[in-house]
Amino acid sequence: MSSPQEYDVVVVGGGPAGSTVSTLVSKHGHRVLLLEKESFPRYQIGESLLPATVHGIAHLLGVDDEIRRAGFTVKRGGTFKWGSNPKPWTFEFAVSRKMAGPTSHAYQVERMKFDTILLENARKNGVDVRENSPVTGVVEEDGRVRGVRYRDLDGRTAEVRARYVVDASGNTSRLYGRAGSERKYSPFFRNLALFTYYEGGGRLPEPYSGNILSVAFDHGWFWYIPLSPTLTSVGAVVGQESAQLVQGDPEAAMQRFIDACPLIREKLAGATRVTEGPYGRFRVRKDWSYCNTRFWGPGMVLVGDAACFVDPVFSSGVHLATYGGLLAARSVNSCLAGTIDEESAFAEFERRYRREYGLFHEFLIGFYDMHRSEDSYFWQARKVSNTAPTDIEAFVELVGGVASDEIADGVMARARMAATSRELARTVATFEEQPVESLGAASGPVLSKLLEQGAALQGRALLGERAGEGGPLEPGGLRASADGLMWVRHETA
Repeated sequence: MSSPQEYDVVVVGGGPAGSTVSTLVSKHGHRVLLLEKESFPRYQIGESLLPATVHGIAHLLGVDDEIRRAGFTVKRGGTFKWGSNPKPWTFEFAVSRKMAGPTSHAYQVERMKFDTILLENARKNGVDVRENSPVTGVVEEDGRVRGVRYRDLDGRTAEVRARYVVDASGNTSRLYGRAGSERKYSPFFRNLALFTYYEGGGRLPEPYSGNILSVAFDHGWFWYIPLSPTLTSVGAVVGQESAQLVQGDPEAAMQRFIDACPLIREKLAGATRVTEGPYGRFRVRKDWSYCNTRFWGPGMVLVGDAACFVDPVFSSGVHLATYGGLLAARSVNSCLAGTIDEESAFAEFERRYRREYGLFHEFLIGFYDMHRSEDSYFWQARKVSNTAPTDIEAFVELVGGVASDEIADGVMARARMAATSRELARTVATFEEQPVESLGAASGPVLSKLLEQGAALQGRALLGERAGEGGPLEPGGLRASADGLMWVRHETA
């Protein structure tokens, strides 16, 4: 093994979380090595984005113009057949006061293209990016992570030392335990997804042809994402009770699910499944709603799917990954500069990251709960009223939800989640054929805060520091610096 190389930061994984944190740390003049086990472009799921990513984080990264020129499908909002309303209903980003104007859309992206844009941008910003370089182990000394070992292009084991190691290696991470972390799965979303791609599928009427379509049916729900005028990503999210069927004959399972969902069956009438290339196979992902017990430890920080993931019905995956990357970069930059102590900096990172995850997790519980299908085991098993208070209490305490300080026990948490469900059901019941304001603009402790951070990130892109993004969570707490890349004490900001 060759002599150890020295960097300020080593990032493991070149997806959106890894590219984000590495770019924003390198922008502050630090030496960053990014190790990616695959060669880009490579396949990845998670194709529907939110405005906070494409207008907020992308602006900080300096890729917003490049993303705009990439020709991705414009997503003006979301269309759902969900809840008691028998007709599909649509919300637009543009209708929300917080999302009006030039940031009132997002994109549906082929992740092979989108992730490559972010990774190449990291290179342009001085990150030493090494593909085909899988990490094989972590270097620890005196209770602190000091670096990693990886296999280079020649198959030799190399060692690299750094002040900080960032695990952005995704849901299959084998490193997160080195931060003293355990993975805990949500008791609500014990689901798996079966997904593939079709050519020639139908589209929603204009101007919503680029919207994601999410459709509830007896076995679970479908996503239907238009990636181009002809290519569509189609996935069925079903319960673990369907695992044997999915794993035994995925093609037959998918056809069975499509046949059970009239709207998706209609959209795919005349379409043909892609059978070649990276889109030409059935894929399965299971156990995909979880949160780790710790997001950082001495010398190591977890971001993206290495830290947490929640059911994707509201397209939160890339948002949580890039937002976590931004928060981690602020903490790393502050510690490397010596302006904020490590405990304070990373406690701020974890507090904000868990809060954002908790918002989506709790919102989605209510969103699931409001759907009515009395004869469906899938939907009955996911009712708040059918979930043990002890399970609710344990997981809500773990994720540090939006109102965790108000939770005395699991019974109170369950009552608040049920109230969120009723509020959502009342709102959706009023929807007719016209697009409506974003659900996040509705009243209530969860709904009113769901889009708060995303809107603030978009505001920073338009207004800079004046937007107030990254303000202190409590009196005297840390806030984002003027450039958005560090933490500063509120009284000295």
